[in-house]
Amino acid sequence: MRRIALHDSRTGEVSPFEPRDPGRVGIYACGPTVYGPIHVGNARPYVVFSQLKRFFEHEGLDVTFVANVTDINDKIYAAARELGRDSAGLAEAMTARYRADTDRLGLGRPDEEPLATETVPEIVALIEALVARGHAYEAGGDVYFAVRSLPSYGTLSHRDVDQMDQGEGVEGADRKRDPLDFALWKAAKPDEDTRWDSPWGAGRPGWHIECSAMAEKLLGLGFDLHGGGSDLVFPHHENEAAQTLAGRGEPLARRWMHNGMVELPRAGGGTKMSKSAGNIVGLADALDAVGRDTLIMLFTGTHYRRPLPYRDDVLEDAAARVRRFREAGRRLVDGPSPAELRPHRAAFFDALADDFNTPGALAALHAWVDAANRRGGVGEADFREMLTVLGLENLLDAAPDVPAELVELARRRDAARRGRDFATADRLRDELRSAGWTVRDGPDGPVLVPAAP
Repeated sequence: MRRIALHDSRTGEVSPFEPRDPGRVGIYACGPTVYGPIHVGNARPYVVFSQLKRFFEHEGLDVTFVANVTDINDKIYAAARELGRDSAGLAEAMTARYRADTDRLGLGRPDEEPLATETVPEIVALIEALVARGHAYEAGGDVYFAVRSLPSYGTLSHRDVDQMDQGEGVEGADRKRDPLDFALWKAAKPDEDTRWDSPWGAGRPGWHIECSAMAEKLLGLGFDLHGGGSDLVFPHHENEAAQTLAGRGEPLARRWMHNGMVELPRAGGGTKMSKSAGNIVGLADALDAVGRDTLIMLFTGTHYRRPLPYRDDVLEDAAARVRRFREAGRRLVDGPSPAELRPHRAAFFDALADDFNTPGALAALHAWVDAANRRGGVGEADFREMLTVLGLENLLDAAPDVPAELVELARRRDAARRGRDFATADRLRDELRSAGWTVRDGPDGPVLVPAAP
């Protein structure tokens, strides 16, 4: 196994990665809160940590990748009320939609996908431990974490405790001993249609305690790597780390890894993609528009810790890389790679070992393709090996012939779209998808590609 180094948000440094258990790695990445369809920004950690799992496995490690689903949350209650439906039904429907949309990324499923609703007993037990240790208190059916009871609070997010705001607004302000304290358990409200029993009365868990309990249940204490978007460092991950350390006396995770935000262009600069800001591109819409290969390449082309611009020029660059690699794959033949290709293969994996530098890996892959072209296209096995780690091995699949009747449907859809008959264009697009094809609009007209399963 190569010497792997990764960034740790707590230390702010890139340091050697050494698994807790030799040969085994446990990863927990925070998944979505299921009150609506997920957007491209939600998909970035899914892609980053799915690819990281593939790299670890390439290096001979046995990986357990856990990505939770938050199906108990204030946002779900609010969305359900607005839609006039029950919150449990909405959460179940949006969980199914999330899984269907991420299935289309073609990266496989996480090994475990726990639900908060299935983890309530473990959540209650962790809250009881916090109360017993003097780190939490009950007030009017709510239970709050006493932030100042833990001297190390703030070391993950590098924030001054006195300058923190938990983002809970005025809710529970009259019951908190300190405005900085945050909710572990919330007493049931009249307009909330789901609730669970607890020693403090009927109610539901707070957001932060859910992930602490789900991660501990599936990976144990001190697991290797906790991931998520950089917007979760505070308060979510700071609170997760604090709860487990205070309740168990041991850290939840050995390393915290955060990906940058996906940004949509706006006047004055990029803005984080988020539902609350109203500036989102749904994952399903993005997959329909550009296809999974371009979207995976988009994520891969920017280092995971940096912000990722979602712009037409960046998407076109990703699409061009996809076309180049697919064309290179068509020219490759079986056989061992010539000696001059080996340094580029080594550089590819060395880049991934250096804080998962996917742009560096892509540069090495381009260099490998250039060298392979000069040597007559020998080395298909190495090319497949590298693409597989990135989840792009399908670029080597032979392109099937498109039936003539579907080409005609695509032509008619393009004409309808150009004539601004969007209803007809959408209907024809759906017919093509039902037949197993995705239509992509490019400068040279529509292109049909097999739809992701």
